[in-house]
Amino acid sequence: MTVAFVFPGQGSQTVGMGKALADAFAPARRVFEEVDAALGERLSDIIWNGPAEKLTLTENAQPALMAVSLATTRVLEAEAGIDLKRDVAFVAGHSLGEYSALAAARSFSIADAARLLRVRGRAMQKAVPVGIGAMAALIGLELGDVKVIAAEAAGAGVCAAANDNGGGQVVLSGEKTAVERAVEVAKVRGAKRAMMLPVSAPFHCSLMQPAADAMAEALSAVVVKPPLVPLVANVLARPISEPAGIVRCLVEQVTGTVRWRESVLFMAQAGVTSFHEIGAGRVLAGLIKRIAEGASVSSIGTPEDIARFKAARR
Repeated sequence: MTVAFVFPGQGSQTVGMGKALADAFAPARRVFEEVDAALGERLSDIIWNGPAEKLTLTENAQPALMAVSLATTRVLEAEAGIDLKRDVAFVAGHSLGEYSALAAARSFSIADAARLLRVRGRAMQKAVPVGIGAMAALIGLELGDVKVIAAEAAGAGVCAAANDNGGGQVVLSGEKTAVERAVEVAKVRGAKRAMMLPVSAPFHCSLMQPAADAMAEALSAVVVKPPLVPLVANVLARPISEPAGIVRCLVEQVTGTVRWRESVLFMAQAGVTSFHEIGAGRVLAGLIKRIAEGASVSSIGTPEDIARFKAARR
């Protein structure tokens, strides 16, 4: 069985995530303590106690989700005997999850990942004034069709494919007038659903260039090591292990399309038969089931999940 570990992105956060893991396992507690120390504040208190509005803020949600993913990874290593280099063929993450994947594979320290995601969250929120940008999900159309619709709508402003999530789900991002125009066109072109999303900024489009510049500067100050396991990068949908290339991909990712469908297909075609979503939620597991038919898929983020994983390895 060839295994991939995948790490969730923004939207998977819930108040209380990771609390049971930290209560049960010292390696998980240490991750939350390390993140708190790196940020100089008790992010763990916001993660576990809320309020939800504060956790959902991009600057908090991004390092918070990384913390839960890394806490889960460390428990898998300590309790289930997982050795990433030996047991995992690829790591991948959806958007901010790419930082979690790299920290899990020891390319970044946990502290550096937390600080980078705090910078990333703030820079992405600041890049576009509230109300100017928007995102929309189109269901039931393929990427090529959505690109044609985005190009037509771009007459009203920036409009681009932000996430190719698979299963006929593509997310658009850009200026609000253009994205609204694309939603109307998509309905006419046969989309099963086309809806605006309740997001605070238009992620993964050219409007995020100021945030990409901020990440280039922040990443230049961090030591990036070759990961223990190749990263299947969002913008390439191919594996990469060379530090300078990883940094380029992380910068490009801020404005580029998250090629999740292609990334999963690459891993499946490379022989991965078992995907484990590491951290909060089950969003990626649901997407992978629709992309890599026949693959084994699980989500691991609670003590019960850890116990099931251990039992399956016996």
